[in-house]
This record gives sequence, structure tokens and C-alpha cells, in this order.
Amino acid sequence: MIIYILCFLFSVFIAAVSQVLLKKEALKPHQSVVSEYLNPMVVGAYFLFFMTTVIEVIAYRGIPLSLGPVLETTSYFYVTLFGVLVFKEKLTRKKIAALILIIIGILIYSFS
Repeated sequence: MIIYILCFLFSVFIAAVSQVLLKKEALKPHQSVVSEYLNPMVVGAYFLFFMTTVIEVIAYRGIPLSLGPVLETTSYFYVTLFGVLVFKEKLTRKKIAALILIIIGILIYSFS
């Protein structure tokens, strides 16, 4: 089951990377609506989203359906990390408290 959990966590990480690619591209000026949506960065990001779906379908073969949403919450860590590292966002006390609550929730689920 650990392989399937790792696959699922990998897909969540890739989805977060894809979101970063989309946000970085959205912050750039574009000459037209077509160039805004049909450029390598956006197409690549949507391809990654598609791949995460395929990986998660495979992962669900080995993990309970109820575990998926719990593993999906790890995306908050990735999004926060990328926000701080890539977009230079501030890590506030509220964000830290929220991440701690998420960790507690994952631990409670894991040990119950």
C-alpha cells in the first residue's frame, strides 16, 4: 500500500507544480487571448494536471477511497512552500497555524 500512497503524494506534488506554472504564466502580459492559453507553459501545466489524474486513478487501486482526500491535503504544504519560495509571499502566523491544524488532522486520521 505504501507504493500507492507515494504515487498519490507524487501526483499531489505535480498538481501543485502545475498550479505554479499556471500562476507564473498568468502574471505575464500576452498579446492575445490565444497566446495566453496556447503557449508551452500553459499546455505543459494542463498536461501535468492530466497526468496527475492518471496517477491518482492508479493510486486508488491500492488505497482506500477515504484516504485520498486526506493525502490531497498535503497540497496545502506545497502551495505554501511554493508561495514563499517562488512568489515571495509572507509566511504569516495564520498560515502556520493552518498548516499545523492540517498536520494534526492527518495524524488523527492516520492513527485512528
